[in-house]
Amino acid sequence: MIGELLEIAKFILGFLPWILFLLLPADGWDPLRRAVAICLAVSVIFAWKELCKGFILQWATLVFFLFCTISLYGFKCIWLAQNMGIIANCFLTGIIWLTVLIGKPFTLQYARADLPQERWYDEGLINSCRFIAIFWGILLLVPTAFSSFRLFYPSALPDRFYFYLSLFCIVIGISYTTYYKRKKRKQREAMSSPKIT
Repeated sequence: MIGELLEIAKFILGFLPWILFLLLPADGWDPLRRAVAICLAVSVIFAWKELCKGFILQWATLVFFLFCTISLYGFKCIWLAQNMGIIANCFLTGIIWLTVLIGKPFTLQYARADLPQERWYDEGLINSCRFIAIFWGILLLVPTAFSSFRLFYPSALPDRFYFYLSLFCIVIGISYTTYYKRKKRKQREAMSSPKIT
């Protein structure tokens, strides 16, 4: 149980800058600049080990918030500030789909971190990680689609709707990932346990 909670915590830490970006106030020029600077700091401090290991999601997150910080502080890019919702959603969703398309689902790097090297290329592990990454990719298309809708119809839905939708998708993603991993673990244990005849 403790091991499972630690796995969940590690997974959440991978998304921590994005979760923070969702939760921090960013409805104005100064709050937005503070939010991206905080998320940049968090993407380095809390993911240093994963950055050193070359985790794609962590590097992409770092690049995104570094780019945003430089653009907002250095170049005062108003267009970026005005379209941050859709840009952030598209970027995160795009990175997840990119990891799937290049055959290195972001979930596989997390799984391998907790496994002995002889299990790294297990076909079942790779398929499970690909499935979970695709699930996340599909799930994150929902807030991305609504951010696109908001771009064309800014006053059609209240601002809180987009916040709660994104939060709901993250909770669903973490819950389903936890459920799926537990189910797969139980299946492995059932297959490896000796049968009494």
